[in-house]
Amino acid sequence: MTIPPLLSSLLQLLFDLAAPAAICTMVLAGVALRREGGVNFEAGGQFQRWMLWSVVLLTLPQLLSWLAAQGIVVPPQSAGVSSSWLSSMERSFTSFVSDIVLTRLAPVLAAFFVLKAALDMAEGRSPLGSVIGAMFLLSVRTTVKLLQGFNSGSEFATTDMLASLWNYLAGTILPEAAGLAVAGAIINYSRNKPLMPLVYSALAFLSVSGLWKLVQAMVG
Repeated sequence: MTIPPLLSSLLQLLFDLAAPAAICTMVLAGVALRREGGVNFEAGGQFQRWMLWSVVLLTLPQLLSWLAAQGIVVPPQSAGVSSSWLSSMERSFTSFVSDIVLTRLAPVLAAFFVLKAALDMAEGRSPLGSVIGAMFLLSVRTTVKLLQGFNSGSEFATTDMLASLWNYLAGTILPEAAGLAVAGAIINYSRNKPLMPLVYSALAFLSVSGLWKLVQAMVG
């Protein structure tokens, strides 16, 4: 059965808007990260959900190809939107995400998180959660590009991207976090403040990959 041209253009519009929509969900993930603590997040919380949606949107064509391989009929993707009206909607939404969400909204939200960090310090609380939330929002564009680079292009691109994200977190982010924890421990030592929690945190960050392999070996 032939899909009507308007419906085909509408479906292609949704495919084309997947990447800009992933940027929006990434911004929402940054807001959720700060709401859940900044330096930590809830298991199954909103941060994880928005991150998962970002990955799904960035690998939507590959996910649909997997469904097609299982015998499920999926709409074909065309070269572009043929309808000029829908094409103008695509350009408007893409421009909105690029010129407003990324260029203006995310930095403003990050600035408010910096203000929140200053207020946290005034109350004697750690500003680290707000600072991490601000850094996440300011790096949304590069994070999306990083995830796009993790796209294997296969039918399992969604899970491959999640696995690559885990490897990047364990192999790049956590060692840097361990270095910051060691620096914080040195500062606390010079100020006669507790330093062992930071030392333990640094050791935990450096041993995450090893602990994961240990758990796999125990289960296997």
